[in-house]
Amino acid sequence: MNDDALHYRSAGVDLRASNEAKSRIASLVASTATAGSVGKFGGFGGMFRVPPGMRSPVLVSSADGVGTKLKVAIETGRNATVGHDLVNHCVNDILVQGAIPLFFLDYVAFGVLDPKVVEDVVAGIAAGCRENECALVGGETAEMPGLYTPPDYDLAGFIVGAVEEDAIPGSQRVKTGDVLIGFESSGLHTNGYSLARKIVSEKMKLAYDDTYPGMDVSVADALLSVHRSYLRALKPSLGSVHAMAHITGGGLPGNLDRSLPEDLDAAIDAGTWEVPPLFTALEEAGGVSRSEMYRVFNMGVGIVVIAARDASDEIIGRARVSGVTGWIMGEVRPGSGNVIIS
Repeated sequence: MNDDALHYRSAGVDLRASNEAKSRIASLVASTATAGSVGKFGGFGGMFRVPPGMRSPVLVSSADGVGTKLKVAIETGRNATVGHDLVNHCVNDILVQGAIPLFFLDYVAFGVLDPKVVEDVVAGIAAGCRENECALVGGETAEMPGLYTPPDYDLAGFIVGAVEEDAIPGSQRVKTGDVLIGFESSGLHTNGYSLARKIVSEKMKLAYDDTYPGMDVSVADALLSVHRSYLRALKPSLGSVHAMAHITGGGLPGNLDRSLPEDLDAAIDAGTWEVPPLFTALEEAGGVSRSEMYRVFNMGVGIVVIAARDASDEIIGRARVSGVTGWIMGEVRPGSGNVIIS
């Protein structure tokens, strides 16, 4: 035997760890199967049936990650929540175009593959898929030594949904006098973590096990609260929705404007809701201006629906049945496509 012979493991890639990871997640993937699922776990490509009964289906797709929230998961060793975050974020992204999710794919990349971390991440992804009745049809787990420094890893997700072409909400449906309905977020969701982590560690000087200011939970619990999915809350009302905006990076000003025509403004009354202490504590400790807070964080508003005023009570009521609180936070006025917060 040649002692100088090289093999894949000597280059940093452990095929046995890869096989262990696959065996750990097989049942998790199977738990997400829906009526549209085709084939078994382990194929080269994921397969899914086109939904029957749709007259003129449009496929809507999105890809995203969870940003530096991943660092919180890695540093706390709590890796399941970010998988759930990933699915819910992607579901909301296509929901604002009226699409109901069909299937999901994930990508997890390591410097040194850890089968237990893979299992935890995919367990969260599977939980998100089950919550949103979305099949996990495939994905990729990669080991790339030298590119990621253990214990760091990267995570991305890809979703496909469908909507009838004549039912797609958007700026073309928005009218003067429409109301803006805000729905509460469950926390930071998946945006603003680079600033939030910096404030917590450098200004607040808190550890993950410490109590978060103004809240009866730990810093880890506050920062890792799962990104809320609005599918169940809003699916019954999609026929009444004119447009929607998922409040992610860029906050209210940088997302709601994407749902407006060029000749109308969204006028938000900031006095219609109380900004949660999660955000006000960051604002105070970091000395962050209120305008910057609105630009970086969701400030307690996870999604905004634009609809006719006479439909608002029903939309809010249906969401409340699913445990999501909504309120009228403003209205649409003549303007030039801007978001005005006062």
